[in-house]
Amino acid sequence: MATTLDSKINQLPPERQAAVTAKAVALIEEELTLRQLRQARRLTQERMAETLGIGQDSISRIEQRSDLLLSTLRSYVKAMGGDLQLIVEFPDRPAVRLASLAVLGNALTPNQDAKARRSRTKVEPSGA
Repeated sequence: MATTLDSKINQLPPERQAAVTAKAVALIEEELTLRQLRQARRLTQERMAETLGIGQDSISRIEQRSDLLLSTLRSYVKAMGGDLQLIVEFPDRPAVRLASLAVLGNALTPNQDAKARRSRTKVEPSGA
């Protein structure tokens, strides 16, 4: 008869079972999607849209994307009352917080950020 994970965990002392459960919960919490994170904060897409000054459909699109601009993600997290921090982990050294990306000026809404990017990419004619 095969041994199940539950049966193995049930054989552990109660303190160890509690530690395993706590670690499992912590790992699961680390892997929340933006939608799950918003829901855990008891926020609706409509409320997030209002806070960010964009449409509810834009919130839906942000939550479904797998590739976001950091400024968009930072604004989204800030609208939930949080703070985005970027941590770089290497196998041969302690984790490093990217401070240079932590403060890039005021957080912008996705619409403001897109406008700012467009204005920075305008090409000026050279004087040659």
